[in-house]
Amino acid sequence: MNIIIVPLVIFYFIWIKCIYYRHRRTLDKSLKYILNSLSKRVSQCATATSNDADVRALIVTAHPDDECMFFAPTIIRLVEVNATVHLLCLSEGNYYNQGTRRKKELLNSCAVLGIPASQVTVLDHKELPDDPSAEWSISLISSLVKKHIRSHSFNMVLTFDGRGVSGHANHTAIHEAVSHLASTGQVSDDCCLLSLVTVGVFRKYLSFLELPVSWLWPSALCCVTGPKGYTKAKAAMFCHVTQLLWFRHLYIFFSRYMFINTFQMLPRGPRNLKIY
Repeated sequence: MNIIIVPLVIFYFIWIKCIYYRHRRTLDKSLKYILNSLSKRVSQCATATSNDADVRALIVTAHPDDECMFFAPTIIRLVEVNATVHLLCLSEGNYYNQGTRRKKELLNSCAVLGIPASQVTVLDHKELPDDPSAEWSISLISSLVKKHIRSHSFNMVLTFDGRGVSGHANHTAIHEAVSHLASTGQVSDDCCLLSLVTVGVFRKYLSFLELPVSWLWPSALCCVTGPKGYTKAKAAMFCHVTQLLWFRHLYIFFSRYMFINTFQMLPRGPRNLKIY
């Protein structure tokens, strides 16, 4: 039995390594392909301009620590390919009255990941409390995100999908809001809107061993980080001292979101569609 298992394990690890290096070589090309394919909807002139455009990415999250728990591989890899990365966090994470402290932890985490404080925006809106039982206003989130996109001319927005990775209501509300912007054509055609794919529990806690599954599963964008990136993601997570409960140490070690992010493109609707 061992004669069969050992070669299979060795093959699996070699496969992981090959996929990892392939993604590192092709990420920049994948980003340009996504942006250029979108820009074709605008005009040939816009396409010619966007071919040489830099990636200006906005990560939209709900709470301090979302950026490293769920989006660390993406942020790290985008910074590595010289993309401009901003973060918009829609709450200070004040559920346990620790908002001020958690905001500082977020800024420290972003500094570790490569996002300077000048590119981090943390909102403290009374209608967007850090509370899984609170119903966030989709129209308010849409308005805030749209304003942020337009004021900084982002050409890529990345946020949660409909299951929000952890199922948190605040995460899914952001997805609904960004999906609304996409379906109603309120965002420029040359701005790519991507949602982070939620995987099942088994895949979620396979750590880096999940990489071949993600590679085989179709996605619009896949961001993978290696040992150095994981060390950086872990250091960013350790900045959130208020959140380091025992089960989060297990999350840091076992979660595939510390190593791998896969995204799907949000479907776009007609341009400037009016809703009555």
